[in-house]
Amino acid sequence: MATIRNLKIKTSTCKRIVKELHSYEKEVEREAAKTADMKDKGADPYDLKQQENVLGESRMMIPDCHKRLESALADLKSTLAELEETDEKEGPEIEDAKKTAADVEKQFPTEDA
Repeated sequence: MATIRNLKIKTSTCKRIVKELHSYEKEVEREAAKTADMKDKGADPYDLKQQENVLGESRMMIPDCHKRLESALADLKSTLAELEETDEKEGPEIEDAKKTAADVEKQFPTEDA
């Protein structure tokens, strides 16, 4: 069924974006520590500036991930709602999708949550 297939795809998308977001958050922590270490050791100003640019780029990815996650969550919720309208309310894919939506909402509350 195409709707179940779409639900699986949207569930996987949410999970992937959550992993990506956590990866960027860890990267920002690593790069911030590296930048602080370079400042403490009195690194070359050019190298320090390059490292700060890397850190800035990493930080810019987090809001982008949040936006994509909110969009993916909205898509997932609308697909779940469509399935409930067609009286398909049970099954492993639907349970997985509901669990994923709940997990995402707990970690990153949206305006309507």
